[in-house]
Amino acid sequence: MCVVGEQLADIEVNHAFASDLMSDVLAMSRPDTLLITGLTTPQIIRTAQMLDLPAILVVRGKDVPQDVANLARTTGIVVLATHDIMYVASGKLYARGLSG
Repeated sequence: MCVVGEQLADIEVNHAFASDLMSDVLAMSRPDTLLITGLTTPQIIRTAQMLDLPAILVVRGKDVPQDVANLARTTGIVVLATHDIMYVASGKLYARGLSG
């Protein structure tokens, strides 16, 4: 489900990184990466913005607060959501060719 991201057709991701620790994301990610997380705080948007990550996938069926959605909109970051747990979401993306 797309939470924020009218510009979905304009983004390209070649890798994914799954973590709830933004310090790990800062240390390990690259610009063409989809961030997979269960966090729904403004820090996920700020982290994605600092690393030029085009999109975030929020797992475990969590609702994205309006302030976080608004921040994503203003920064141009796509936010998606799924009810899958992080492990399942990562596996599905890997099976479709998205590398870690």
